[in-house]
Amino acid sequence: MSTEKREPVRSAPTADLSARFSRQRREGTSPELALRHELHRRGFRYRVQFKVDGLPRRRVDIAFPKRQLAVFVDGCFWHGCPEHCVIPKSNRDWWLWKFDVNARRDADTDRRLVDLGWSVARVWEHVDVQEAADTVEAALQG
Repeated sequence: MSTEKREPVRSAPTADLSARFSRQRREGTSPELALRHELHRRGFRYRVQFKVDGLPRRRVDIAFPKRQLAVFVDGCFWHGCPEHCVIPKSNRDWWLWKFDVNARRDADTDRRLVDLGWSVARVWEHVDVQEAADTVEAALQG
């Protein structure tokens, strides 16, 4: 039996809210671009939105295939940052469920990548770009 909770009932979002969410970038966000620019400035070359064989329907934000390092830049809202994620008051139960589903997917992605021989580095979007690049560089050297 699955330990995953069922999706709670929610009220439909307004057309304005739906349009706003549909316009949000899923890749190439400002924090991701800043990290990519800093890594490039430091002399690192990488692949973007990389598909890993054996990891269906998921892509790595910044990949170093030869070194088998997958880097993800996690947005504070969608990935439930403990410091910055503000849970919407409307449909609160649904949002709590959604953040839990996202966290489980992230953990599953990490596990699958490790099983395939990859290392995984995750940085929050709010982390200073120099600190984020230092984290990636340390992972590349380790």
